[in-house]
Amino acid sequence: MSNNVLVKLFEHNNWANLQILEACAALSDEQLDAEPQSATFGSIRHTLTHLVTAQQGYLSLLTLPIETRHRVSPSFAELSQVARSSGAGLLELARNEAITDFKTRVQTTDGYLIEPWVVLVQAINHATEHREQINSMLSALGVTPSELDGWTYGEFTNAVVPIST
Repeated sequence: MSNNVLVKLFEHNNWANLQILEACAALSDEQLDAEPQSATFGSIRHTLTHLVTAQQGYLSLLTLPIETRHRVSPSFAELSQVARSSGAGLLELARNEAITDFKTRVQTTDGYLIEPWVVLVQAINHATEHREQINSMLSALGVTPSELDGWTYGEFTNAVVPIST
C-alpha cells in the first residue's frame, strides 16, 4: 500500500464500493427495487447501477478521447466486475504522479472543459453520497447497513490498531 493520500482515498473508495455491492448482493429483487421513502436517487438497484456506471464514465473521461467514449450500462450481475475494473483504473491514475499532475483540461460530451482533479474529486464524492443513500435505504428495509467510513477502512487495512496494555 502507498502512503500517497490520493491513492489511499481511491483504495478506500474501491473497498467501500465493493462492500456495498456485496451487502446488497444478498437482497431480494423486491428489496433491490423498493421505492425509497426518502429523498434518494432511486431504488437500491438503480442507485448501485448509477454509482458504478458513473465511476466507469469518470475513468473514460480521464483516459479516452471524446469520440471513443460510449455510455454502457452494465447488467446488475456485472456491477461488481465493472466497479473493480473502473476502480482499478482510477486507482492507477492516482498512483501515477505524472498523470495526476494534469496540465490539460478534458472535454466532456456535454460541452465543458474540466481540470482533471475535479473529476477525481467528483468520483470520490459521488460514490460516498450514493453509498450513504443505499445505507439509508438498507436501514429502512431493516437491514443493517455497511460500515464504510474511514475508521472502519483503517481497521480493515491495519492502519488503525488498538494499543495493547
